Amino acid sequence: MRLATAAILLAAVGAPAAAQVAKPAAITADGVPALPVSLADALRPYAETRSAAPVAWNPVDKSLVITTRFANVAQLHQVARPMMDRRQITFEADRTSQAYYSPSGDVMLVQKDVGGGEFYQLYAMKDGRLTLLTDGKSRNGFGAFSRDGKLVGYSSTKRTGTDNDLYVMDPRDPTTARMVAQVSGGGWSFVDFLPGDSRAVVLNRASVQKSDLYDLDLATGTMTPLNDLKQQVAFGSAEVAPDGTLWVLADAGSDFQRLGTLKDNRFTPVSKEPRWDVEDFAIAKDGSFIAYVLNEDGTSRLKLLDPRTGQVREAAVPKGVIGGLEVAPWGDVAFSVSGSTVPGDVFVLDPRAMKVTQWTASETGGLDPSRNVAAELVRVKSFDGQEVSGLLYRPDPARFPGKRPLIIDIHGGPEGQTTASYRGAANYYVNELGIALFYPNVRGSTGYGKRFVSLDNGPFKREDSVRDIGAFLDHFARDPGIDAARIGEQGGSYGGYMCYAAAIRYGARLKGANCIVAISNWVTFLENTSGYRRDLRRVEYGDERDPKQKAKLLEISPMTRVSELRIPLMVVTGANDPRVPASEADQMVKAVRANGGIAWHILAADEGHGFAKKENRDYQNYATLFFWQANLLGTVPK
Repeated sequence: MRLATAAILLAAVGAPAAAQVAKPAAITADGVPALPVSLADALRPYAETRSAAPVAWNPVDKSLVITTRFANVAQLHQVARPMMDRRQITFEADRTSQAYYSPSGDVMLVQKDVGGGEFYQLYAMKDGRLTLLTDGKSRNGFGAFSRDGKLVGYSSTKRTGTDNDLYVMDPRDPTTARMVAQVSGGGWSFVDFLPGDSRAVVLNRASVQKSDLYDLDLATGTMTPLNDLKQQVAFGSAEVAPDGTLWVLADAGSDFQRLGTLKDNRFTPVSKEPRWDVEDFAIAKDGSFIAYVLNEDGTSRLKLLDPRTGQVREAAVPKGVIGGLEVAPWGDVAFSVSGSTVPGDVFVLDPRAMKVTQWTASETGGLDPSRNVAAELVRVKSFDGQEVSGLLYRPDPARFPGKRPLIIDIHGGPEGQTTASYRGAANYYVNELGIALFYPNVRGSTGYGKRFVSLDNGPFKREDSVRDIGAFLDHFARDPGIDAARIGEQGGSYGGYMCYAAAIRYGARLKGANCIVAISNWVTFLENTSGYRRDLRRVEYGDERDPKQKAKLLEISPMTRVSELRIPLMVVTGANDPRVPASEADQMVKAVRANGGIAWHILAADEGHGFAKKENRDYQNYATLFFWQANLLGTVPK
């Protein structure tokens, strides 16, 4: 660690205790300096940004249920008409953002967990109260309502704690719950009911590259494959049209996910785009159109397909990332848009007039979002000639001339993608501090085809994605607007592993690392991650039960080379994390400190895989800002 940086951090630790940010009760901040109130005051407008996303249409009064946050966590709100009040309808201690109406609207179901543990339960929602329908212990996943609204199909780990068995239940009477299929593995889910409601489509997802669909007889439990089980095909999603046609997203015969039909074990593509993934779709209740979203290099396009004629129309929507397609029984299509100048708001498309109407206007802390810069697409050739890309946000050169410091922020997954969405509190770094932000999509990211997503599979290819970060560092060393002597990096989940690994491999070129809910030892991670997801992770990362793979997993684990990690480290984790247990952070912090290094550690007792509660997230943001001001800018906030 550089002596100047060490002196700055030591001075911060010994700073006077006056005017400090109050630490939330659930937070343990070990080794973190006192955070001055002035820092929180400066960041506050950026931290007060809200966003909204559609959840469900109310079929009775035609209002729209959305999720947004006004207090500590996101809750469900009702919006009667465009730009009207967001009336809160759930008031839970934990994030509540998933709801489903029966076709008649007589039942509203809510799916939520406790403390970020991701052991989701199903509840009936009425008069502001939630009534538990599942056992309160297992992990449950909503699937679909039957067409007559009498049943709901869902998955549950109730039997073993690991296997996602399939169930149906009349939500008006939870004692009617019954298992309709006993399965093996955590990748099963209930997709949709078929016409007549005696059969259903179910999915078994083995990996990001392989999944299979089945026709399930709800009376006998008999499953009939709907695709060729011998083929390596990934089904992104599936939905049954009113006429019984099974529409799916699939990469069969293509490098990308396309929208099409599945019949007699044969996928017939219908969308015509030559490249890029179709990443979401929803079918009109009368079958007259299918709305689908195309992910074009991290930016979305919304299109409507007439399944009878094949005609495609494109809607004019704000530039950004589209999510949460919800088609109303009367045909309107709700969706969210998040872009550089749109914080995440709900829009509704009238499919007849192809008119888009904004339904919510989320607050941006009083700031003008038009100040935010748009992303610049960066493409580089990595060590082996493979092209990788990412999104760069540069500060205004008129306000911040010369070479600027840079933070590289690596997404999780690895089956994920950083897209051109709103950057929230991170905009403070660009707009107020003149720090550039770069979000790489290294090999293994989704959105670039099934060949690209497989390039990091298994332990023997795992470090190739880390070497992609080296290619980006080489690129920015040649960029006249970037100060190569002031680069930091951060990442969460799998991106947290990348954060540790890059800090070790490229530490001489980095000023610090902020690693969030991060994997530090592949073997202990695989041994301790929740049972329902362990086999799915083994497919991606490697199987620690195989001696050869275990040896390689240990070799590439950051804990194995922790003595080489010499730059300042910040570690953030949730005590209830079911994916990356808090023990992964504990062992890394202990080892770094044993080697004489600096490691700040923030642990939240009431969070899981990332912080959902605003008071915890604010404290994390304040500490992160202090960390980067000390390490990139060489200043201590007072």
